[in-house]
Amino acid sequence: MRQTLEHLEQFAVDVIFDRRSGVRASLFKAFLASLSKLYKRLVNLRLWLYRNRILRERNLGCLVISIGNLTVGGTGKTPVVEKFARSLQDGGRRVAILSRGYKSVKQPLVKRLIGKLQGKNEIDPPRVVSDGKSLLLDSRTAGDEPYMLAANLKDVPVVVDKDRVKSGKHAISHLNCDTLLLDDGLQYLRLKHRLDIVLVDRWQPFGTERLLPRGTLREPTKNLKRASYIFITKCNGEPNDELVARIRKLNRTAEIIECEHRPKYMQHIETRETLPLKALDGAKVGTVSAIAVPESFEHGVKSLGATIAETCRFMDHHRFTEQEILSFINACVEAKTDYIITTEKDAVRFPRLARMDIPIYFLRVEIGILSNEESFDQCIQRICQPPKTMAAARQFF
Repeated sequence: MRQTLEHLEQFAVDVIFDRRSGVRASLFKAFLASLSKLYKRLVNLRLWLYRNRILRERNLGCLVISIGNLTVGGTGKTPVVEKFARSLQDGGRRVAILSRGYKSVKQPLVKRLIGKLQGKNEIDPPRVVSDGKSLLLDSRTAGDEPYMLAANLKDVPVVVDKDRVKSGKHAISHLNCDTLLLDDGLQYLRLKHRLDIVLVDRWQPFGTERLLPRGTLREPTKNLKRASYIFITKCNGEPNDELVARIRKLNRTAEIIECEHRPKYMQHIETRETLPLKALDGAKVGTVSAIAVPESFEHGVKSLGATIAETCRFMDHHRFTEQEILSFINACVEAKTDYIITTEKDAVRFPRLARMDIPIYFLRVEIGILSNEESFDQCIQRICQPPKTMAAARQFF
């Protein structure tokens, strides 16, 4: 059943990215295109309802910063969230990250009811992945990105719930936080944002340029005007003049910051042993991933001097089975590879392996700012040391 669903999902993805032809694909494209027209009307209606205060935002009385994008997946959002959280925490803010926990698994109802009987206030409270002191949940219950953030940010609470108002209240009252970071929060309008950080992928700035479900856009590109800051991600040092010019037509005032996803080192998925990146120079490797844009990851591995002899790709957020990984290990043994390389996000979903004939490492990646770093520094400084007068504060926020 699981394989059938994944095959159907892969077919849909291939149609969305125009990788399929034939009668079935053409009919499905037409069907998705008709749904996209309806989806666009619904998106615009929802924005209009909030803009005209027919639907009301909730204000929790603390600073809320949204980090998100206009497209579905693939912009490299998690390292940017990590950089903001670390910078704000270093600046003296008490930060919590709020995530919806995509594809996370709730605790069983019986367990939640027992918790209620033990004196907890809610049958379905937010899931606290980390309280800023300890990692409390596994990746299956927390979700890939929240677990990864909690593991890397030891002193930053991470809370998971689809209702970010509920999780925000919990972070304020139970975890003593004064700053909330909404992971993937651009479209979450129920909670009032002070700042909207929007990420744009250098290689696929607006995805397929079509709205869901025919394309990968969550809302029309004109809505980029809501952004306070725009991060162009996955840059490589080359000029982005055309993209910047297009962004400026959509948003004349937001600060534009160019950044790269900078590999730092390799880390073993089980022993946590680290190796310098130079170990990849001249190495023969296999790559395995289940992310939205695997090409970007594989290109990064090649840029470090490695030769990719075997590649295995799965659907985004796929939870690997032991047999899948062992089969890939066997293929890599046949190809005489030196290492198997995966992403940090994928590493949290790896099963316990009975054997590991080839060492498996993930690439630890952090954000490096290539241009306009002073704007990022000023943003952090103003949040951590807000203007003393109300007028100046309103001008900034």
